[in-house]
This record gives sequence, C-alpha cells and structure tokens, in this order.
Amino acid sequence: MMTNTYLPHVGGVARSVHTFAEDYRKAGHEALVVAPTFPDLESVDPEIEKNVVRVPAVQKFNGSDFSVRLPLLSMLHPRVLGFEADVFHSHHPFLLGDTALRLGADNGVPVVFTHHTLYEEYVHYVPFPSKRMESFVMEMSTHYANLCDAVIAPSESIAKLIRGRGVEAPVTVIPTGIDVAAFAGGDGQRFRRAVGIPADSFVVGTVGRLAEEKNLDYLCRSVGAFLKDRPDAVFLVVGSGPSAGKMKRIFTEHGLGDRLVLAGKRSGSDLYDAYGAMDLFAFSSFSETQGLVLAEAMAAGLPVVALDASGVREVLRDGKNGFMLPAAAKEDEFAGALAKIAANEGVRAGLRKEARLTADHFSRETCSAKALALYEDLVRESARER
Repeated sequence: MMTNTYLPHVGGVARSVHTFAEDYRKAGHEALVVAPTFPDLESVDPEIEKNVVRVPAVQKFNGSDFSVRLPLLSMLHPRVLGFEADVFHSHHPFLLGDTALRLGADNGVPVVFTHHTLYEEYVHYVPFPSKRMESFVMEMSTHYANLCDAVIAPSESIAKLIRGRGVEAPVTVIPTGIDVAAFAGGDGQRFRRAVGIPADSFVVGTVGRLAEEKNLDYLCRSVGAFLKDRPDAVFLVVGSGPSAGKMKRIFTEHGLGDRLVLAGKRSGSDLYDAYGAMDLFAFSSFSETQGLVLAEAMAAGLPVVALDASGVREVLRDGKNGFMLPAAAKEDEFAGALAKIAANEGVRAGLRKEARLTADHFSRETCSAKALALYEDLVRESARER
C-alpha cells in the first residue's frame, strides 16, 4: 500500500488505507504500508506502526498539514524491496505512486490505483495555482490511471467522471468500509461532558479536515444562521487543519463564539463518542470522492444535510436519510433544512431509521472482500501472462 498520506494525518485517504490494510490482515494476508514521515508519529499506536515503512519527506508542505515524500527510489527501505508483494496498491498518482509503478514493472507485479481525490480541488496547496494547473493535474491522474492494471473508484460518481476524462483501465467501484457497530455504539453523553456541551443541547456536528477545499466558510455561515434561531443549539466540529482559526473568527464575528466547539482531531472510541454526541450532521464539501463521514454519521443514526456533490449522492437520499440540497443552495436554505429536521422529532426519527439502514451497505467486511477479490483476479491474470 503506497500512500503519500497516512496516520497520524487526518483525512479520508489515510483512513481508507488504514481500514483496508487492517481488514486484509484480519483475513490472513500480509499488508505493508509505505508512507512519508509525519510530525507526531509517537501518537500512532506501535502495533499499527509495526506494519508501516516510513520514507523521508518534507514536512508541512507549502503551509499545509501534508508531508511530501522525497522522490528518491534509493531511499526505500530494504523491507519494501524484500517484501515480495503480490500487488502494489497506489493511492496517489505521484511521488509514492510513481514508485509503485516502477516497483510493479521491475517485479512483474500488478499495480492497482485508487482514485481517492479530485486533485483539481487541491491546487491551492502548490505555488501559483491556476486553471492550467487544474487541467494538468486532471490529465496527470488520468494518464497515471491508464498505466495501472486496475483502478478503484470510491463511488459511482467518480467512476463515471474519470471514465469521461479518458480512463480506459478497468474501473471497479469499491468504497472504504466502516465499522457500523462501532459507530452505532458511541457514548454521546460522555463526549458532551468531556468537551463541555450541556446534556440537553441540540448539537449540529461535522467531521473532517479543516481546510479550504471543504467549503467551510459556507458551512459556518449556514450553521450560524440556524444557531441564531436556536439558543439551545451548538456546532460541534471534530477535526483539525489550517481553517480552524478562520472558522472561529466567523462565529465570533456573528456573536456565536461560545456556540462553536472545536474538539480537534479524534480517533477510535473518541470518534465514535463524538458522533454519538451529535443530533444532526452537516456537510458542505464539493471535494469528496466518497461520502465516508456521511456513512459514519448514518451508522451513528444521524440525519444528514449536505450539498449535492460527488461522493455525497451515493450515500444521501433526499427526504429519506436527510436532505440533499442543490450545489448552488443559499446559506439560508441550508439553515432551513437544518431547522426542519431539528424542529420535528417525528421527522428526525424516520430519517434516523433510514440512515442506519443506509450505513449497512458500507460495512468493512463487504468492501474489503470486494477489494481482495479484485486483487486475486489480477494475480491470476498476471500468472497466466508469465
């Protein structure tokens, strides 16, 4: 598993790689993760880190919370070169993704690429972002996908999108799975006590990296508009990133500074408890390839309000397990959807029931079995061609 982001970094790719690698090991396979060094590595469970090879990297690239691996094949650990992998699974089309292609070619081993990211949404992390840069990264990821033996798309939306961009390699839709029972069993009151939220507050929550590509200004203003009409409500934000300070400023400027709870990065039982502390989940990102946090929220029985976007529309069913608003919806419309759910316990109960049923389709067991079946097909095909 070759990835440019991994624990302790917070984000969908890191969580996906960790989830699949853990499930493969449970199924009796060896899974080695190759990832850059990151700050705070001591916070990663030593049992997890035993199965990780770290490569040198530039930290906090261009002011972000990403590490950028130094592109030197000679720096690869002997453990990687001696692993005798059956499959190299790349999670990015550059840096360690390039390394995966070279290793696959040198060893006659299939390479799988998961198209996790809409890379054009992240060009603000590089110097001199532009429309030309957006076109370049889209072309780069398409070219890379066509050099691989198979491509995984986390959602049908992304499969359709990348095929339209010219991906001709076989594409299989496999979302990242979630531990449905764990997310359903969080202790919300414990989390509320820990972060100082009153037991009887109505809690709108969100989870994820706090960064520009997540459309957080819109989300803050929308939730803020809802809070002004609900003095008993608070906004619980779980995650970390460069936009945390700006979110705080927006709420302070609107006289709602004491109604925003920035709980920071959470994982494991803390994350399950955080979802359990929420009554409603709000999401406004356009940069998702899979609505992973939406599936997690639904496993916790939370109705969701989100904007129509890739990744979201595979999870959210408007009027069934939440409300999906048009991409161009005004902030007061988003606030109104939150208010409609908050005001009616009967509506909320029906949405919660459907949310839990939706989450069952994203179980870890189902998703990891699909990925392993893809690997096995590729290994058999590779053996026939030798």
